[in-house]
Amino acid sequence: MGGAVEARLAELGLTLPAVVPPLASYQPAVQSGVYVYTSGQLPMVDGKLAVTGKVGAEVTPDEAKELAKTCALNALAAVKSVAGDLDRIKRVVKVVGFVASATDFTGHPAVVNGASELLGEVLGDKGVHARSAVGVAVLPLDAPVEVEVQVELVDA
Repeated sequence: MGGAVEARLAELGLTLPAVVPPLASYQPAVQSGVYVYTSGQLPMVDGKLAVTGKVGAEVTPDEAKELAKTCALNALAAVKSVAGDLDRIKRVVKVVGFVASATDFTGHPAVVNGASELLGEVLGDKGVHARSAVGVAVLPLDAPVEVEVQVELVDA
């Protein structure tokens, strides 16, 4: 398995997935100094989206919140791919969530709470972060939600 963070994931009944392969010309995550920046993570499970469409239309806010959790889990896998060990996370600095939504939907923060809450459950105080929740017209592959994460690492 891994260290304490992966043990906590297991306690929560979660498994760190394989890193989602890029859909275009980018890396899932890059490290610059003590920071790791993930690319936007879609709610991919086993290489595919379980749900597509707009939040507030084809996708309920509760479904989207669950999908945001999956995005955060995929982001942790991307962080591990460059940091080597999730126990190196000193803190989550920033989370940005994008919600593909119907034009009258305004519950973006509640949807992105899925990602924020997962990071808090897994990392405790290290998971507390700044955040933006943004509504957009459409996301890649017609995904309902996308999440990117920035973390600070302890020195190697």
